Amino acid sequence: MTTLSIVTGGSRGLGRNTALSIARHGGDVILTYRNRADEAQAVVTEIEAMGRRAVALQLDTGDISGFGAFSDQVRDALTSLGRDNFDHLVNNAGHGEMAAFAETTEAQFDLIFNVHVKGVYFLTQALLPMLADGGRIVNFSSGLTRVSYPGFSAYSAAKGAVEIMTLYMAKELGGRGITANVVAPGAIATDFLGGAVRDTPAYNDAFAAMIALGRVGVPDDIGPAVASLLGLENRWITAQRIEISGGQNI
Repeated sequence: MTTLSIVTGGSRGLGRNTALSIARHGGDVILTYRNRADEAQAVVTEIEAMGRRAVALQLDTGDISGFGAFSDQVRDALTSLGRDNFDHLVNNAGHGEMAAFAETTEAQFDLIFNVHVKGVYFLTQALLPMLADGGRIVNFSSGLTRVSYPGFSAYSAAKGAVEIMTLYMAKELGGRGITANVVAPGAIATDFLGGAVRDTPAYNDAFAAMIALGRVGVPDDIGPAVASLLGLENRWITAQRIEISGGQNI
């Protein structure tokens, strides 16, 4: 049977690349977007051009009150795809917030934790009844949980929470044959933080100098790795933090 994956934040950046990579591996995709329906539909069109099926649903992962309605939309999407469950949940949606520790506001802190911690926790909880036994959960963390970089104290703390949360998912859902892992990208040239690494030569060069393979990452370094982790050949991997950084800060 063709697998079906839900990828949050699948309309752009690493989520988009992950959704397309899953389709290239022969899977169907439900992807979410927050604001840009046109970008999400463009991804759906690309996936359909590969002969796979895709659905785009609107979701604000920082608004936990909307998860019940979103779950109903997922059930409707499953019905339209001839399914009663899905196989993989990729919790990718998120945003960056750069502020010095002494200057981080409570509003900034709350937004980061609502999206990256509460959102991941309670969205996964809401979708569990529809996640197939033997399914996979992949949560996105960051290389910044292993090394520090000024300005990311709140963001890194949230991603650290995601890593611990993933261990508990793996333990408590293992009885259903569900695996849970974390992928932790290093510096990647995307629109994260307004495209800082991608578009600012000084940042790009500085991070490239920290990386064993001599360059910053690109989305094509991440999406295919996530799609591979979802494959049958990786069914015995769970509760792991897998850094995909080209050897950053080693």
